[in-house]
Amino acid sequence: MIKFFTAAVMSLVANTCFADGNRLPNSVPPIVKQECASCHTLYPPAFLPVDSWKRIMAGLEKHYGTDASVDAKTNLAITQWLTQYGGTYKRVAGAPPNDRITESPWFIKKHNGVSASVWKNPKIKSASNCTACHTAANDGIYEDDSIKIPK
Repeated sequence: MIKFFTAAVMSLVANTCFADGNRLPNSVPPIVKQECASCHTLYPPAFLPVDSWKRIMAGLEKHYGTDASVDAKTNLAITQWLTQYGGTYKRVAGAPPNDRITESPWFIKKHNGVSASVWKNPKIKSASNCTACHTAANDGIYEDDSIKIPK
């Protein structure tokens, strides 16, 4: 029983720690993977503040130029997950322009050494294509040691 309790507490602590970091939470609901990751990288919810996620989910019919509408039940499930793990720490204290991760101050600061020519590389295409350089992004890992900029 003690081992079970210890494992449960460790899992809770791990999920809490990852909620405000560069990783996906340990548990990603299948509906989130199905609806979000089918079109783009599954971004860690901590990359944006909770209010940004609420606005994004409320405007899926105009999701950055695409109609990404889902039924009300699916919308609620995804919104609950995003807001449960949305960023709450200093790095994401304010919503970035247009609720875009790539326009957030922390993203710009973190990528300030990346030249404009890198973003134009046909293998990268844009700053929102995280998997082009962050080799473990599909696993929700954005650590510096997993970066490989394509030539």
